[in-house]
Amino acid sequence: MSGETATDNVPGVSSESQARNVIYCGVCTLPPEYCEFGGTVKKCEEWLEKYHPDMHEKLYSDDALNANLSALSVDAQKRAQKDAAKKEAKAALNEQRESERKAAAKVLIKRVERNKRKYVTVVSGLEEHGLDLKKIAKELGKKFATGSSVTKTASGGEEITVQGDVSDDVYDWLTERYEDIPEDNIDCIEDKKKKGAG
Repeated sequence: MSGETATDNVPGVSSESQARNVIYCGVCTLPPEYCEFGGTVKKCEEWLEKYHPDMHEKLYSDDALNANLSALSVDAQKRAQKDAAKKEAKAALNEQRESERKAAAKVLIKRVERNKRKYVTVVSGLEEHGLDLKKIAKELGKKFATGSSVTKTASGGEEITVQGDVSDDVYDWLTERYEDIPEDNIDCIEDKKKKGAG
């Protein structure tokens, strides 16, 4: 039994393992055959047509769709069309809500006085726009040649703290670099520490 594998004696199974090349959708991350269950079918279909036209033809050509529909009864066809319409409407509604949420999300740039005219600039609200805070903190540190880090807030969120008074420069940089954030949604405020009596 030395040198034999479990599949050596099974008829029809080769002992060599065969690797499969599985394509995953760039939109919903499911294999394209299962995109219909992801809720973003239209976008998935557009992605597949752009990056894998041969597979798109196999799954979405008129012949393929008709073959799939003809296998269903008339009632099942109607249900499938209704379900597809519902999923598409739900995906469109979710997309609209997401864009409204992003449009309403505020980005606050605070100039905070620490002590004896030393300042830090705190940027909050960027995560609402789907941005990677660690990446932006690193970019800000390089841009202004200063320390920059992501810190937790008392409410459980995250914000970027940049050493120095660079609030106006950060405002200009954000409006130039991230044009999808409406300029009206970026506010600069000043937060002074109260001086103790003494």
